[in-house]
Amino acid sequence: MQSLIHRAHIWLGLVVAVPVLLWATSGLLYAWPNAVEGGRIEAIDAARVRLTAGEALQRANAFAGRPLPTTALTLLVREGRPVYQAIGGMGADSLLIDAETGTVVTTPPPGALTRYFRQAHFYFFAGTWQVPLLIALSALASLSALSGIYLNVQWWRAARAASPRGKKNKKLNGEG
Repeated sequence: MQSLIHRAHIWLGLVVAVPVLLWATSGLLYAWPNAVEGGRIEAIDAARVRLTAGEALQRANAFAGRPLPTTALTLLVREGRPVYQAIGGMGADSLLIDAETGTVVTTPPPGALTRYFRQAHFYFFAGTWQVPLLIALSALASLSALSGIYLNVQWWRAARAASPRGKKNKKLNGEG
């Protein structure tokens, strides 16, 4: 039984390690200055912002021709201009609304590092399977952790019983 748990623990660890490694490296990219597009922080001149957040959302909806499932609206500086970035759905696509003029454009295609960051960090590649995939990977990671704890407890017990102190305690208890 212990051999089966040990093999399962090794395989679970390998299966879980791949997405965790992708997630960790993409997080490192995000922390690295200017590696991911939009990673630079710039001060926003409030006097240049003429649209409210509500007006920016209305412009984005009019541009799309329907109400968008916007999950985030961020005011940021892009190419020296204040813009609202409206992110919809699971965040893969977004619109830029110029905060001065109200002009709406689609976000230009991201570079290779930004694409990697989005795919690996947010699991965009999974599409509608994103949430079930994350739940399954979380369950596998939990099983790997639990099997590791079990194996460590078994190893600790065996090591303790094999130690000179463990043998002495067995003799005192009449077990050895």
